[in-house]
Order: sequence, then structure tokens, then C-alpha cells
Amino acid sequence: MKKILFAMMTAVLVFALAACGGAEEGGSTDGKKVLTMGTSADYFPFEFIDTAKGDEIVGFDVEIAKKVTKELGYELKIEDMEFGSLLGALSAGRVDFVMAGMTPTEERQKNADFTDIYFESKNLVMTKDQAIASVDELKGKKIGVQLGSIQEGLAKDKFKDSEAVALNKIPEIIQELKTGRIDALIIEDAVAVKYMEQDSSLKTYQIEEDGPTGSAVAFKKGDKMRDEFNAELKKMIDSGEIEKLAQEWFQKEAK
Repeated sequence: MKKILFAMMTAVLVFALAACGGAEEGGSTDGKKVLTMGTSADYFPFEFIDTAKGDEIVGFDVEIAKKVTKELGYELKIEDMEFGSLLGALSAGRVDFVMAGMTPTEERQKNADFTDIYFESKNLVMTKDQAIASVDELKGKKIGVQLGSIQEGLAKDKFKDSEAVALNKIPEIIQELKTGRIDALIIEDAVAVKYMEQDSSLKTYQIEEDGPTGSAVAFKKGDKMRDEFNAELKKMIDSGEIEKLAQEWFQKEAK
């Protein structure tokens, strides 16, 4: 009797292990390949959480990522994290690529391979009530920036006589400006629109810059997927699809 019971238990165990192995093959239960995108979902209209849809992350970058990954034969998974930790997560292999309105600065290119810029933009100094006429007006002032962003680098480079105050989320920095705990902030033009529509007291001044300005996609050093992704981005640029998406997302009513 014991021998019969042992044989039955062994058969059940073998069957269970076989079933588990079949489900894991291909990285998902349906066998489809997945690419994980790292982003920081506080950057309207590039990537943000649509509260009307629960915790779904949507935006300009998300639409582009969905299109490209689909064309390459992958499903898209999105991981939300703080902006300053994105390239670290990429290097560690926790995400396959980073898309977060990120500019391919010389410093960042030491740690990641970038696609071509798919959307050009400018950086602005935002103040409350009165716009500045030159950067000299911010000497000795506190300037808010997002931690790890190109704006943080700009503050340290072009506003050396000012104090850069780095925070993790754009809404936090806006709130600091409104309450007077900082005197100004540096923000991308497309992102500034939302907050200026909400508050007419916010004013801006465009910063003159050298080097690349705009967004590119980051991949781990040596990842051949970068070139495949870049080719699909070029198709979207040449066809006018990215321009169309930009018009749709940048004209959305501020939420």
C-alpha cells in the first residue's frame, strides 16, 4: 500500500513540475516577449498617471514606446521610479530602456547609449508673479530642479551664484515655488504649459543653451536594441506621426 501511495505522489509531483515549466517558457504565460520601460511618471504630458483610469501611466512618450515595441514584436511593460534612479536601474538590468523626456547629455552618454533625439525642446526659468529679464537676477536665489535631471545640471552650470534645490517630483517643485520656499525653478517648455494654464501668476524666461536639447531613449551600453528602436523612431519622425502625437498630447487640457 505504501509503495502504491508513493508512486501516486511521485506522479502528481512530476506532472505539477512539468506544468510549471511550460507556463514560464517565453517569459510570460502567453509566450510573448516583453520590453520593460523605465520612466518617472510625474512629467505631464510626456508620462504621467491618469487618475481617471486608476494608476495607468499614459502620455506622449508612452504612446511612442507602445508603437515602437509593437513594431519590434514586443509587449510593453512600464516601471515607474524616481528620475534620478532611472539610469542606475538600466545599468543593473532592471529595465530594458529608459524613456522619460531625457536629454542625452555628455555625462549620461558615459553610462548609456541613446537613440537620436525624437523631440526637441527648450528649458525655461519659471518664476511667480514677475518674469526675470536675465539670469543675473537670480544671483543668491534658490532655484528648484528635479534631482538627476538636465535642469539640475543647468542650474549648477549657468546659475553658479545661486543655490540649486533638488527635489524628486515636478509637482513638489512647483509647490515650493508657489509657497515662496524657492525663488524660481528650471523646467522644460512643454511641461511648463500645464502649470501656466493652471496659474496665470507663473512667468517664464528661456535659457540659452549649448549642446543637445530634447528627448532621446536610453539603452544599456552595447545593447543592439538601441539601433532597432532608433530605426522605428526615424520612421515615426519621417511620417509625421511623432509630430501628430505631440500636437495631441501637448494640447490636452491640463489636469
